[in-house]
This record gives sequence, structure tokens and C-alpha cells, in this order.
Amino acid sequence: MPVAPIPAHPLLLLLLQVSALLGMAFLLGRLATRLGMPAVVGELSVGLLLGPSLLGWAAPAVSDWLLPQASEQVHMLDAVGQFGVLLLVAITGIHMDTGLLRRRLGTGLSVSAAGLLIPFALGMGVGMLIPAGMVGDRVDRPVFALFLGVAMSVTALPVIAKTLSDLKMLHRNVGQLTLIAGMVDDAVGWFLLSVVAAMAANGLHAGTVIESALYLVGIVAVAATVGRPVVRRVYRLVDTTPNAGPAVALTVLLVFLASAATQAMHFEAVFGAFVVGVLIGACSGVRPAKLAPLRLVVMSVLAPLFFATAGLRMDLTELARPTVLAVALIVLACAIAGKFAGAYVGARLSRLNRWEAIALGAGMNSRGVIEVIVAMVGLRLGVLTTAGYTIVVLVAIVTSVMAPPILKWSVRRIELTAEEEARRATHDAYAIEDASDRAERHHAG
Repeated sequence: MPVAPIPAHPLLLLLLQVSALLGMAFLLGRLATRLGMPAVVGELSVGLLLGPSLLGWAAPAVSDWLLPQASEQVHMLDAVGQFGVLLLVAITGIHMDTGLLRRRLGTGLSVSAAGLLIPFALGMGVGMLIPAGMVGDRVDRPVFALFLGVAMSVTALPVIAKTLSDLKMLHRNVGQLTLIAGMVDDAVGWFLLSVVAAMAANGLHAGTVIESALYLVGIVAVAATVGRPVVRRVYRLVDTTPNAGPAVALTVLLVFLASAATQAMHFEAVFGAFVVGVLIGACSGVRPAKLAPLRLVVMSVLAPLFFATAGLRMDLTELARPTVLAVALIVLACAIAGKFAGAYVGARLSRLNRWEAIALGAGMNSRGVIEVIVAMVGLRLGVLTTAGYTIVVLVAIVTSVMAPPILKWSVRRIELTAEEEARRATHDAYAIEDASDRAERHHAG
């Protein structure tokens, strides 16, 4: 017999949940940007208000009605968030400037390597010392320590790019270097997360590690050799149509197929989404204008929904326990100090001055989007408890709030070069041209 459709009441609850989360994400996201913070801070706050941190504590009856903890209901809402996060990660990959990465790879690698290794080592050290009650029941301590090392070493490229754009720093050398180092961090971060996820699922064994490494090498090799020409060819087929529909549909199809492939290999689906996003971005047959509608829907609807649902799993009442609060402060301090120290050391080794090094540290310290995704993966795999998840997402929020004021303060002390002046003039010219085109289209309409 065919399976019955969703019953009326669960469907009603799902529609009300999505409406409440999206509406509040829009309002609090706008409020956050008005206050000079990334919108993701406001969007994550939705979950804090509607989750166990506030609504579940102040009005448990209302919380139980709107957000019941029945697995079927929770999983439906999770599915909506998963679509959002896969497409968000793919768009991050699409917007990676691989040409810029090649041109200034040396300095970017120096900053990125130190900015990864130092917080990774600190994270592993803290992970080995954290009380056992905060470690997931289904994982070994070394796997948990590796996971915390990954969580503390990642950088949020989308948040960095948005922050630099809002502060009008994209034309500055330090802005360009921050983007390059962030690109490298993102790529390595997804790689490490996939390895740790495989270890969490299959156990920490030499065979598991070797198998995971071989799979990852195979994925990258296939993407670089077979993936690029295939993606280029299929996009040329849909590029003949004047509307954006076929290109958007093809992009979503490729993202979900790549995500399914890496999930089937016991890696994270987000790794496949990121890899195919990079391939699409590097494909000369893809016109950015064709993918603009997809980006608009993802950034305006699906991504805010994901962040709002991610915040639902935070429980700030856990911080009332002295042990959890102490661990949270230690993890936060190590995450900030490790990233700043790593980026600063890498920048100084590349002969940048101290203000440039501080600016790079501020930009690289922003964890935002990526940290939240890593935390969700950890919770799903059973690596993190609710307390551990709350701490990791708290790091994402605090570091995202810190970045803009420190960037402003440090960049003011960096002398503007002739190259940066020329780059700013080019950016301004493009901005004027783009505004002129929009005005012409408006009048023509």
C-alpha cells in the first residue's frame, strides 16, 4: 500500500514553524546589520529566543506546542535546513576566486597554515582535557579532540567576504589576503571535517584513516580531471536558453548529487556540495547572472532558516552550570587567541607589518557560518552533547561580532598604496556602471 501523506496537524505545525523562524530571522537579521554586526548573529538569535534558552524555559507549554520534540516533526524541519546548508556551502564554493588564489597563493598559504595549525593544536589539547560528561557517548576521546581542533581552526569565508564588502575593504591588500587565506582555510576545513566524520562513524582505526584518505584523494582527483570538463559541457547545453531556470535547476541537481555521493562514502554531504561549488565557479561556461536567482533565494530564505533552526539546539541554561561555563570560557579564549596568534605569526613571517597582521587576525577569527555547520555535524554524529554544541555555536557568534570593529580599527592604521588606489577606482567604476545599468533597466521597465 502507498504511504499516507503528511497528516494535517504535523503539516500545519511545519508551516507555522517555518513562518515563525523565517519572519524572526528577517527581523533580527536586519536589526543585527543596523547594529554593525553580521546578519547571521541575529538569525542565530532566533533559535535562542524560540528554543530551550528562552521560550522553552519561560513558556514550556507554548514551546511544546509550536516546537514539539517528536522525531518526525523535528526531522521535517531539519530537512528544510539541510537543503539550505548544502546550497549555501555550494554558493561559497562557487564564489571562491581561484584566479586570485593562484596569484597570491604564497602569502595566503603562510597566513592560512599558521592560522590553522595553532588553533587546531589548541583545540586538540583542550579536547583531551574537557570533562567526560561533555563528550558524546558514541565517540572516542581522540576523535572528539580532533573534532574540536577542526571546529576551532575553521574560518567563515562568507562572513569575511560580507564584512569586508560592508566595510569597503575589498580593494585593500589586507582584504584580498584575508579572502585568500579564508579560501584555503575553507577547503582544508571541509577536508578535515570529512576525515573526522568518517572516524566518528566507523571508529578510530588505521584502516579507517587510510580508507578515508584514499577516498578523499579520489574525490579531488576525479573532480579535477573528469569533473571540470563534464561540468563545463553540461552548462554549455543550458546556456543557450535566455532564462535562468535551466542553469538554476542544473546547479541544484549537481549539488545534491555530489552531496549524496560524499554522504554515501561516509563523508559529510557538505564536502560534496563544496567541491561541486568550486567546480561550477571555475567553469568558464557558467555566467554569474544565470545563478543570481538561486543565490537570492538561498541567502534570503534558506540560509536564514538554517541558522534559525541551528540556534534552536542551543541551550544557554547549560552555562548556569559552573563546569560548563568554565569550559566555554576556556574554549572561547583558546579559539580567539589561537586564530589571532596563527594569522599574526603567518603574516609577520610573510613580512607584513603589525597592523596588517592584526587585521588578518581579526578577519580570520570570524567563524560564523562555517562554525555553525561544523557544530551541527558534530551534534548529528553524536560527537557533541547539547552543552558542547552550545559552546561551539557561542564561539561562532562571539567571533563574528568581534571582527568588524577590530578590522576598522586596524585598517585605519595601514597606509593606502598606489595599487590599492587603482583597485578602488576600478571597484568604484564597476559600482557606478552597475548602478547606471540598474537605472536604465528601471526606466526601460
